[in-house]
Amino acid sequence: MAVSPFDSAIYGPLFSNPEVARLFTDEAELAAMIRVERALARVEGRLGVIPAAAAEAIDERLKEIAIDPASLAGGVVSAGVPLPGLVKDLRKHVGGEAAQFVHWGATSQDIVDTALVLRLGEALDLMAARLDRLIEALAALAERHRSTVMAARTRTQIAVPTTFGLKVAGWLAPLIRRRRKLAEVRRDLAQVQFGGAGGTASAIGADGLKVMEALAEELGLNAGPMPWHTQRDGLFELAAWLTSLTASLGKIGTDVALLARSEIVELRPGSGGGSSTMPQKANPVAAELLVTLARTAAGTLGTFAQAGLHAEERDGAAWSIEWATLPSLVAAAAGGLAHGEALVGSLVVEEAAMAGRAGGATLAEAASFALSEHMTREEAQALVKEAAGRGGDLIATLSTLSDAPIDWEALGDPARHLGVAEAFVDRVLAEARS
Repeated sequence: MAVSPFDSAIYGPLFSNPEVARLFTDEAELAAMIRVERALARVEGRLGVIPAAAAEAIDERLKEIAIDPASLAGGVVSAGVPLPGLVKDLRKHVGGEAAQFVHWGATSQDIVDTALVLRLGEALDLMAARLDRLIEALAALAERHRSTVMAARTRTQIAVPTTFGLKVAGWLAPLIRRRRKLAEVRRDLAQVQFGGAGGTASAIGADGLKVMEALAEELGLNAGPMPWHTQRDGLFELAAWLTSLTASLGKIGTDVALLARSEIVELRPGSGGGSSTMPQKANPVAAELLVTLARTAAGTLGTFAQAGLHAEERDGAAWSIEWATLPSLVAAAAGGLAHGEALVGSLVVEEAAMAGRAGGATLAEAASFALSEHMTREEAQALVKEAAGRGGDLIATLSTLSDAPIDWEALGDPARHLGVAEAFVDRVLAEARS
């Protein structure tokens, strides 16, 4: 097995999503860093910080450069970051007088962090589109089953009647909130990084602020009030958002896996996997993976949070924790969205099985309140408990134990005891559409 299933040729497609995972390959990271170096040269050339001819040469000659990631490994072991080796290769490729102006006034972290932000932006674009589709699919499912009666379960036990539409609305509501939160996360994350060796842009002098602002505009990013070398709150907010998203998806997976159990079968994941030896099985693979990814992300977030403790003006120990954890959080969330969309799209709802468990014990609460109109609350609950203990149909048994003038037939209809379930569904759907 690979060091990480997210990077495995075997397990990668199961744990992650290829279109997002490609943004976290060595090749993608190098391409993003070279993109930043080219943009830096262009803006410095326009501002007169470096000769315009040098800027043009750097930009042009680095267009098609190909760097073998493995060639940088030795330098990374000694420097702790790929930039010294990369910049050396870029200068060699540019050649001539222009070579000395590659990476002018920048520090390694400026390039690495800005390149990371660019790739994270692309990943969030892809994830936002899939999140929109998942929200749309869940909204349609909630609407379709707003009146599909089923048994609610609390702490693994049958509770009261509810609707499958309301259960789906419960899956949907947090995803709507994650979508709304994403705009804020992206705004705080999309910050260019440029401060030079100590965060003062001292190598460029008075033009440091102009370069930072111009570089931000060139790359479609924002320019914050100062470099954020040791201010990692934007990345922490992203990590928390990713983890919260996987948790919300994991809730869907948990419910589907439970309701798809052989002795329940109120739901069937249409794309369940088979067993190597038991031909009757259709394992809820996608549902299980949603749970796995949520638990993995939750643990990873705890490690990632320690990267927030950046000491002084630069901290290699804290910085490298991000490299070890953030890509897997992105991969887990992207994989969860892919599995969630596929799962919801293939879900088969067994309405008859749901209806079959929506009566009986689920009506105990309604029965006790109905009987309370004719006796004390304590007496009503004791009578319902006695009836439940005898087994069989709860309402039928109660009708033989009590002569209270109750419409037992109406009381025995679960659809009459749904409270404001449909109103709650409507409120969630209104948020989904807004």
